[in-house]
Amino acid sequence: MSSDYNFRPGGSLKLKGGVTDGGIVKKKKKSKGKDKEKATSPGEDRVKALERAIQEDETKAASPSGSGRSSPAIASASDRKTAAEKRFEEVQRKRLAEKVARLANKSHKDRVNEFNSKLEALSEHHDIPKVGPG
Repeated sequence: MSSDYNFRPGGSLKLKGGVTDGGIVKKKKKSKGKDKEKATSPGEDRVKALERAIQEDETKAASPSGSGRSSPAIASASDRKTAAEKRFEEVQRKRLAEKVARLANKSHKDRVNEFNSKLEALSEHHDIPKVGPG
């Protein structure tokens, strides 16, 4: 009877989807340096690291999710959008860009002054009432 309860699956919880879907991608473990790698100069290491980063960026651009199984689904999902959905997303992007530009032009001092003037314009009805003696 107790043998039925002995099975325990190991490992971490597997989440569906890639980075774009909110999934988690684990960091790759760094391999221990070999004698050949130690013999190279630091400048050559940087060049090799940059070349590897460029190659990784190219491969990520080819498959956005990182797994071959779900990449066709992501590509076809963008094709399924209607013209109205595409227009809606474009308008949203434009509005967000305008909002960011508007907020970037104001300094903290300007925002505080604007907030204080807004509070002064409110009636006393919105004030916190005194409670208790004193």
